[in-house]
Amino acid sequence: MSALLDNPLWFATRATGSIALVLLTATVVLGIAGAGRYAPTAVGRFEVANLHRNLSLLCLALLAAHIGTALADSYVPLRWISGLVPFASPYRTLWVGLGTVAFDLLLAVAVTSAVRLRIGLRRWKATHWLAYAAWPIAVFHAAGTGTDTKLGAQTTLYVLCVAAVLLACWWRLYHAGPGHVAARAWIAALSVVVPLAFYAFMVSGPLAPGWSHRAQSLAAVSVVAGRR
Repeated sequence: MSALLDNPLWFATRATGSIALVLLTATVVLGIAGAGRYAPTAVGRFEVANLHRNLSLLCLALLAAHIGTALADSYVPLRWISGLVPFASPYRTLWVGLGTVAFDLLLAVAVTSAVRLRIGLRRWKATHWLAYAAWPIAVFHAAGTGTDTKLGAQTTLYVLCVAAVLLACWWRLYHAGPGHVAARAWIAALSVVVPLAFYAFMVSGPLAPGWSHRAQSLAAVSVVAGRR
């Protein structure tokens, strides 16, 4: 750990990753609120949509910096392909791979948003849902990969991000009108399953002794399975 403390790239990777997670959480919360036709009294829906879009772009920029500093850091053997192809990393294959999946999903959302007039509103909306799928994947990536997950401030950050999205989901359900029973049932189920799964994962995983060894051992298993 002392070697990490002397490495500015490690700090840059963790800082950009944490800020990107906060921005992604804010984007998801605004997206859920926007789906409920919500806008503060002093701010119009256009401004809320603008903020939602700008935060998502800023999140992508931070993720690019996060990946760049991780690749530049010689402490772990990461190659550029690890930032684009999921589960191609020899270091903590599963957990780094989840981060790659989240980045690819957000990148797909950004690309389709740029050409949404050509692909049509229905296809764009279907792809746009990938941003919501990217959020829980990013949370598990951050907690599973991060060497500072056991720090109180970092754990608190994850809990606050999960709580913010959970409250937004409950708010959306509370203000939802009649109809869309299937969608509401899915939102209700996910708002319960994801926090419980994250809690169980944190207790038995990153916060438990020996997580660093176990997280890396999954990479070894994946490499052996791939060779077979």
